[in-house]
Amino acid sequence: MKDLLNQNLDQILSLDIPTERREILQVLIDYIKDKRKKEQPIRLNFICTHNSRRSQFSQVWAQTAADYFQIPAQCYSGGVEVTACNERTVASLERMGFIVSKHGHSNPIYFALHTEDSRPIILFSKLYDDVINPHGIFATVMTCSHADENCPFIPGAEARIPVRYEDPKAFDDTPEEAAQYDARSRQIAGEMFYVFSRVSI
Repeated sequence: MKDLLNQNLDQILSLDIPTERREILQVLIDYIKDKRKKEQPIRLNFICTHNSRRSQFSQVWAQTAADYFQIPAQCYSGGVEVTACNERTVASLERMGFIVSKHGHSNPIYFALHTEDSRPIILFSKLYDDVINPHGIFATVMTCSHADENCPFIPGAEARIPVRYEDPKAFDDTPEEAAQYDARSRQIAGEMFYVFSRVSI
């Protein structure tokens, strides 16, 4: 991994996950462990309303954690409305040390890499049932309360797991913007690395 990302990972791996969050994450851990035990594909689709911030962070960090612990998981993201992967989300990922390239304009496609030779993690705003996402035998991980409460049924999902996060959007265009996006990114990173560290045991 890149030097900057490695430095951030040192901090992320040392984060303390509160007991109440560990209880929430245990459902996701159990799902992944069960799929691994049965030697079945591990597919996770992280969902929030606009697929622009929390679900994108979750996809990137979950895939990075899975690769780090050599767990053969495939991580996706989607929403219930199409907007764009927020440029603040992308900027935070770059500050964390990811290599990111942009393609297109109104709803750009971003390729994020944690190493120069890694498989790109593809980021753009899309519906949860977009053609790029799994349509059967996957877990949907609800990362925001709005999507969780207003999207009660996800076709093809064999499990629905709420892992909600606060939206950093509340700090857009404020002096705390970058710090708050990075804080949310690190929280999600810490929890995804915790999940896959437990799976790898």
